[in-house]
Amino acid sequence: MNPDAVATAFVEHYYSTFDSNRAGLANLYQEGSMLSFEGVKIQGAQHIVAKLTSLPFQQCKHQINTVDCQPSGPIGGMLVFVSGNLQLPGEEHVLKFSQMFHLMPTQQGSFYVMNDIFRLNYA
Repeated sequence: MNPDAVATAFVEHYYSTFDSNRAGLANLYQEGSMLSFEGVKIQGAQHIVAKLTSLPFQQCKHQINTVDCQPSGPIGGMLVFVSGNLQLPGEEHVLKFSQMFHLMPTQQGSFYVMNDIFRLNYA
């Protein structure tokens, strides 16, 4: 397994799903998963997706600038750190963001998001 290839595929899937159908992210999280969104901690797949789908915009477009990954822990987890721009409809300026995912392997050979930390980066 090539960690860079897994990270790249995950990032493409995550952000294309986020931009087109946020509710579709539910299967990437589990009950033990935790999201820190701008400092607010949310646990469990249902609560995380409720938060993401309640954001005050219907559509957005992520532009990914960097993806860094490292293997994590003895059972094949991965840390994935993403930076990029977020374009909201009707907004002239992009928002810069950083997001870190801790991916853990599932029994089925795929990955789920154990930890997810999102921050907007203000100049």
